[in-house]
Amino acid sequence: MHFFDLINERRSVRSFKEIGVEDEKIEQLLNAANSAPSAGNLQAYKIVAIRDQKTKEDLVDLAFGQRFLAEAPIVFVFLQDVQRSTEQYGERGPFYSFQDAIIANTYLQLAAVELNLGTVWVGAFDEEKVQKLLDTDMRPVIITPVGYPAKGSAHSTGRRQLDDIVEYID
Repeated sequence: MHFFDLINERRSVRSFKEIGVEDEKIEQLLNAANSAPSAGNLQAYKIVAIRDQKTKEDLVDLAFGQRFLAEAPIVFVFLQDVQRSTEQYGERGPFYSFQDAIIANTYLQLAAVELNLGTVWVGAFDEEKVQKLLDTDMRPVIITPVGYPAKGSAHSTGRRQLDDIVEYID
């Protein structure tokens, strides 16, 4: 798929078919995330890949009832590795590690489109409880369920006009 077609095809998917995602595709998704640019090439993030149904059910509760998290065959949680970035960048480290996690997630989501998989960006969750669930001291930034989209689950949404979001300084 051409890049601009891929971008235009990406949709938020909240309903998945009841079939698993092949290990090969999961590896491709993770390799895409791993290839994302990062501050100082530190890749100051971790990715937790969750297939365990009980853990996904727990995430539903911690994400304020977003049921589709338990319906996806795999869920990725992106954690920011503040320590890794702070060692290099001091007080800017938390900001850079946050950016690193976000761009890695974006690459994973775009790769999913190429692989005919669906994803959605989940930012509404109780950070402290997700940390505890995953037994980590790293801050969870994004939760991303991945699976084959159920029929009719993805639809186009309107976008703001460029005039509303772009300011040129010539």
